[in-house]
Amino acid sequence: MGAMSDLFPAVLIRDVRLVPIGARGANSAPTAPTAPTSLRIRGGVVTEVAPGLKPTSGEHVLDGQDRWAIPGLWDHHVHLRQWGLKFSRLDTAGTGAPDEVLRRVATHVAALPTGDDRLVEGFGHRLATWDRGPTVSELDAVSGAHPVVLISGDGHNGWLNSRALALLGAPPTDGALDEDDWYPVWTRLRSLPGAPEQDTHAYAAGVTAAAALGIVGVTDMEFDDNPFAWPARFAAGVDGLRVRTATYADGLADVIAHGLRTGDPLPGGQGLLTMGPLKIISDGSLSTRTAHCFEPYADAAGTAALADPAASLEHWRGKQNLSPAELTDLMGQATRAGIELAIHAIGDAAVAIALDAFAAVRAHGSIEHAQLLADGHATRMARLGVRASVQPAHLLDDRDVTMRCWPDRSGRCFPFRDMLNAGVTVALGSDAPVSPLDPWLAMAAAVHRSADERAPWHPEQALTVAEALAASTDGRGTLGVGSLGDVVLLDADPQGADAADSAAAAAYLRRMPVAATLLAGRATYLSL
Repeated sequence: MGAMSDLFPAVLIRDVRLVPIGARGANSAPTAPTAPTSLRIRGGVVTEVAPGLKPTSGEHVLDGQDRWAIPGLWDHHVHLRQWGLKFSRLDTAGTGAPDEVLRRVATHVAALPTGDDRLVEGFGHRLATWDRGPTVSELDAVSGAHPVVLISGDGHNGWLNSRALALLGAPPTDGALDEDDWYPVWTRLRSLPGAPEQDTHAYAAGVTAAAALGIVGVTDMEFDDNPFAWPARFAAGVDGLRVRTATYADGLADVIAHGLRTGDPLPGGQGLLTMGPLKIISDGSLSTRTAHCFEPYADAAGTAALADPAASLEHWRGKQNLSPAELTDLMGQATRAGIELAIHAIGDAAVAIALDAFAAVRAHGSIEHAQLLADGHATRMARLGVRASVQPAHLLDDRDVTMRCWPDRSGRCFPFRDMLNAGVTVALGSDAPVSPLDPWLAMAAAVHRSADERAPWHPEQALTVAEALAASTDGRGTLGVGSLGDVVLLDADPQGADAADSAAAAAYLRRMPVAATLLAGRATYLSL
């Protein structure tokens, strides 16, 4: 990371081809990159674009060597601390049953030093594909003296052993905690023995990895007091991204008391750190079977082993974490204070409730995920000006789960094309660590909708490469005079894949070589 005094260096980038970028998330077709030209960046902004520009005194020169230049990429939905911590957690992904997870925990615990009682934290498993639910007692049997917390791959539940439950003051249970029982527990994990006391290293790891992929900005949805914690991270040198930092309901009063509105710069951020939205998790997730739907999950009759066998089918429509009245009231408080909304809504019933609330309080903001829409939802989103903040790589994980839980409505899942055609502004992201913080993976998933040898899943909902790229640059079009000095140099034309072969296009995107990333003219990644 560079020092703050070097935040806006004078830079001349020579001999690059500008890649035409369309409007944010709009229907667009690829256009040939420009002839080689030069970009001059002063004060964090592009001030000149012309062939053959000559360097001036004190100006750093970067030779693009005929590479392709695009605006910096954005991830519109990340949990940056959780992404950084993922690299040090026990991996529980790819497991098909609780027994597989238990074997991994037992192996991990056996390798720890004798007398060690530190926290064992895991991440990645997905309960929706399991034939039975996990129990606390079986986790106790393999965890020794360690508090153990296993976080599901979608982040919507936690499987804890008895020691962790007791230390965290969690509600009594013999199964996994989910939704409103789980989130307060998740935020207290740092109080457990062996948990990282400082999170600077986790944020730094996430920022460094992001810059290497061409990312210059994120909307950070971390569960933390982020509007007031991020300035200290910048002061500690974690300053390699533009950050829009969300708040949650428990921090809304403080944000309002400080007079912060969405878009306001936060102190110490040199214009890179701004107040973001109020994040509200209105329903659950597909993988936890808590996304709120109009109709019961299709496999409801066969899933009694995962919960109360006496529960009615109504139970299998998922969870609405806030009532319509509660959601509308909370959104109204934020809107009156000038704070935009980011409403997590995965099930179609949750989307409908969220759109009703957007209309009632005339709020601005986004539906986060918008995974399952009902007829008319896309048109209504466009009419209300509600953005769709979507994570295409989720469909790679959720394809098989959907065909188990929602096979009768799979054509309405991840409906990127429907939203784009309706006029909805579409913005891509990852929801890292649920999916990797990798914009090229997100674009590839939006274009091909498959990660294996199978044909694309509902290819009628796919985006073109040009559309996916436009949805990844935060509304910034082709680089030109007045553009932010956020520039990515690529070793290949990102729109150069065979548009008629979505599999080839996806493979091409996934291995896109990034040569340099510049943030306001400052190199945050360089491999030239």
